[in-house]
Amino acid sequence: MTTRPADEPTRAPGPAAGVASPFEPFGVTFTPVSDGLIRARVIVVCLSLVVPVVAAVVLGVIFGGWVWAAPVVVIAVLAWLLWLIPRQVRAMGYAEAEDDLLVRRGILFRSLTVVPYGRMQFVDVNAGPLDRRCGVAQVQLHTASAQTDAKISGLPPAEASRLRDRLTARGEARLAGL
Repeated sequence: MTTRPADEPTRAPGPAAGVASPFEPFGVTFTPVSDGLIRARVIVVCLSLVVPVVAAVVLGVIFGGWVWAAPVVVIAVLAWLLWLIPRQVRAMGYAEAEDDLLVRRGILFRSLTVVPYGRMQFVDVNAGPLDRRCGVAQVQLHTASAQTDAKISGLPPAEASRLRDRLTARGEARLAGL
């Protein structure tokens, strides 16, 4: 039996024992986003599908028959989205590593974005009226390359402000070291 040193961290089991996932870097703990983002996204989806549901029901009443399939399809899409949104939001997270920020998202199509602090040019914090009502904000990082811009949606406003200040300070410190 082999023993490991006490100071060596343990690995979380991956799909195969001993295989690390590219979306779960070793030694990195992700911070989840706020559940307020679930509420905001559900409100947007419900408001977006009110008109199609009403239109489909009116068409069903006027024409009858197979036209009743339209409201059933729209309601099925709504039910699927109400099931999917909480899972999508719970899959989102971010982690502040020593040299870079990691942002992950996705369930079926997963994504992990790594933004080095030294490459950050500026950091935005955004919150629309619905976001403010649900108690969330978005932090967006801008780099020299448009493809490496990252955003973290669903942060509580205080955390978004703290993260903005911390990322700005870390970016300036890394940039000064170049």
